[in-house]
Amino acid sequence: MIEVFKTNVHGEVQSRMLISKLLEQFPASKINFDLEDCDKVLRIEGRYLCAKRIIELLKLNGHYCEVLT
Repeated sequence: MIEVFKTNVHGEVQSRMLISKLLEQFPASKINFDLEDCDKVLRIEGRYLCAKRIIELLKLNGHYCEVLT
């Protein structure tokens, strides 16, 4: 399963911190940000993903996040 999100994450430090937090919730997933993209894309590949939980985790950490369609 792959989920792709539009975010407002800009910095490398922010992205690494968020990846760490996401891996706590979704271990063994492949997670990365494309900060060069205008949508600051978050891509998560894993077996059991929940878009709602991913969005909430980013919001709780002060970031905008929505499913990219």
